[in-house]
Amino acid sequence: MTVSDRWLLPDGVEDILPPLAGRIESLRRDVMDTCQRWGYQLVIPPLIEYLESLFTGTGHDLELQTFKLTDQLTGRMMGVRADMTPQAARIDAHTLREDGITRLCYAGHVLNTRPRHMLTGRAPIQAGCELFGSGSEAADLEVISLMLATLRVAGLPRVHLDLAHVAIYQALIAEGAFSSEMEATIFDAMQRKSVPELNELLGDCAADSAGGRLRRLAAICGGMDALAQARDVLAGASDDVVVALDQLERVATLLNRDFPEVGVGFDFCELRGYNYHTGLVFAAYAPGHGDAVAKGGRYDAIGSDFGRARPATGFSLDVRALVALGERVQHRSGAVWAPASEDTALAGVIAGLRMTETVVQALPEDTDTDPRGRGCDRVLVQRDGQWVVEPL
Repeated sequence: MTVSDRWLLPDGVEDILPPLAGRIESLRRDVMDTCQRWGYQLVIPPLIEYLESLFTGTGHDLELQTFKLTDQLTGRMMGVRADMTPQAARIDAHTLREDGITRLCYAGHVLNTRPRHMLTGRAPIQAGCELFGSGSEAADLEVISLMLATLRVAGLPRVHLDLAHVAIYQALIAEGAFSSEMEATIFDAMQRKSVPELNELLGDCAADSAGGRLRRLAAICGGMDALAQARDVLAGASDDVVVALDQLERVATLLNRDFPEVGVGFDFCELRGYNYHTGLVFAAYAPGHGDAVAKGGRYDAIGSDFGRARPATGFSLDVRALVALGERVQHRSGAVWAPASEDTALAGVIAGLRMTETVVQALPEDTDTDPRGRGCDRVLVQRDGQWVVEPL
């Protein structure tokens, strides 16, 4: 490595500089304040954990995204967190062990071995909420509503929400009795919404068979009319499928009532996190950003892997992406410029102002500095022996 290369950062890793750093931190605080006003308690999980804990209950979906290292104290393998949801589940099941409902929120950096999307880096700032102890539809609705409330705080001009239910796919796969290899191929094509591939894979299946229904379902997405089409395609399917469709309709109706500015639709190919999600799943999108800006769903199985079965649902979002996409207006007053002086009275005035104001005091080297270039719009000057604030 040459001297000129010594300060290069790895691909997908960046310094966040002023004023962007301030905007990101401001949104992070406001998102956490919003979550706490809904009754969610803040937790700060560790940056690294043993791999067994990080991957528990996730179906190893995160394994390829996790940087791994050896613990020099024990020789065991550790990982740098790539997602904070499993950590929250561990805290609920093993550390807190509270009865009843537990609501947790968190925010912090996660590290990915590769970017999850072409518009994101490898060290996103993840924030989210998890609700443990309720398998009710009301809990799912609360979590989705809170997620949309945080997107309002972020100032996104438009939001589209896709709803899905993994029970529908699970029921059809079980009914079709496909081989494991065929199931994996179908899953891959569904995730990529590749209707031509599904037609080739399942084209010989009867229309009312599990394979035929999967093939036709993949072509359906949209609003309430899409849900009606899905009911036609899935007519005669198992009770689990009917229950899932009914839940999707009820939740969508309530969200349309409470968030009329949000476009609510259905995407029956939404299988992100399929290996650990167990019910309703959702993802929010913003114009100009191909990946979901926030996503989540129900995952009732993770707690049992930590020794305590607990129904759970939650969401997470990328604070950095929301700052880039939002139209959030920050009302910040300018700072006060104070001259370089050892006057005791001036020190007292500065200390008092700093309780509510930003005060930048000049140093001896600041003789030619324009205070406006430091974000100051006022200055402390001495008038009749008193230090007073005047506009620049």
